[in-house]
Amino acid sequence: MTSPAEELTTLNIPLPPALAPEALPRLIDALVEQGWYLGDGVLDAELCAELHAELAALAEHDALEAAGIGRGKSLQLRRDIRGDAIHWLDRESHAQRRYLNAMGEVQQALNQALFLGLFEYEAHFAHYPPGAFYRRHLDSFRGRANRVISTVGYLNPDWPADGGGEMVLYAPDDPGREVARVRPAVGTFACFLAERVPHEVLPTRLPRASIAGWFRRNASLGGLVDPAH
Repeated sequence: MTSPAEELTTLNIPLPPALAPEALPRLIDALVEQGWYLGDGVLDAELCAELHAELAALAEHDALEAAGIGRGKSLQLRRDIRGDAIHWLDRESHAQRRYLNAMGEVQQALNQALFLGLFEYEAHFAHYPPGAFYRRHLDSFRGRANRVISTVGYLNPDWPADGGGEMVLYAPDDPGREVARVRPAVGTFACFLAERVPHEVLPTRLPRASIAGWFRRNASLGGLVDPAH
């Protein structure tokens, strides 16, 4: 049985936008001016509810993988650094497709406005159980990075003020100076330069649900497109 949204897609009727229409120009301006963007209520509430339910079902059925640090052969499981569990988005559900299509719109806007040459977007669900955190880090390293811009979309409804789990952003030119503290409330969307903005996730008191993603450049090498590094 198809959902109403899937029936609209079959009939080629446009779906409601997944992003607030005013978000894109503000996002682009903020990236240029300060290297990061934060917006409340940017993601469509109905879409967030569908994605949250999907992630909750994955967690309930032990279908998430422990997240590691590093990539390729350097990948390590370090629960003293990172405590979330993940599932990569692959368009297997209507909600995933809608979210990834919205990120495609962001990619196109960034390339048109800033000439970044973004090649693709990858993203995963991130589930932080109570007590989990992620120590301060960069998502990419200067000089050998293909992750250019990081994104985080938050899915938790009714997140309390004392729920913890905030993402803290630090100044690109002064890693000791906090510039933003992001409460993981439903619909909030954050975006920042992957190789310049240090950030961390503080310990969460409640199960915390989000989607972490990265816009990437093509780092082809030896005939292989975008090899792991």
